[in-house]
Amino acid sequence: MQEPVLVLNANFEPINICTTRRAVGLILGGKAAMVTNGRGYIHTIKELIPRPSVIRLEMQIHRPRPRVKLTRREVFRRDNYTCQYCGRRDGSLTVDHVLPRYQGGLHIWTNVVAACPPCNHRKGGRSPEEAHMALTHIPKEPPANADYIFGRHLAENNEWSDYIKGW
Repeated sequence: MQEPVLVLNANFEPINICTTRRAVGLILGGKAAMVTNGRGYIHTIKELIPRPSVIRLEMQIHRPRPRVKLTRREVFRRDNYTCQYCGRRDGSLTVDHVLPRYQGGLHIWTNVVAACPPCNHRKGGRSPEEAHMALTHIPKEPPANADYIFGRHLAENNEWSDYIKGW
């Protein structure tokens, strides 16, 4: 009951991912309708309930445009889990401020990158120019489109691709 379910707005815009338990509750409460059943059925004492993969809300939810939150995990995901100084794909990455905070660098998307511990230690509290290190990619804010936000779930949920592409 913990499998992810794609939640679509009334206009079929992908807005969230919830658990199967929550999705079934929304369907039984009349707040959502099942769009795709790709997972079989839930057996209860009295009936068989289809196990949803994609649901659509009955009422349109108005919300502001989504933005990707600046977290360690999202920085690593944006940088493809690769050190932005040496290119090593290491499991123990750290977050590095390109312009150190004590020099006026802010904690924003354009100033943070993923770095392996040796590169982060070598750079220290200096700018990349002062440490004679070059970035492989210029840091920027990731796109807040549905493909980026929900794309990591597409490998195990192929039926979602029709609803995610194009938003």
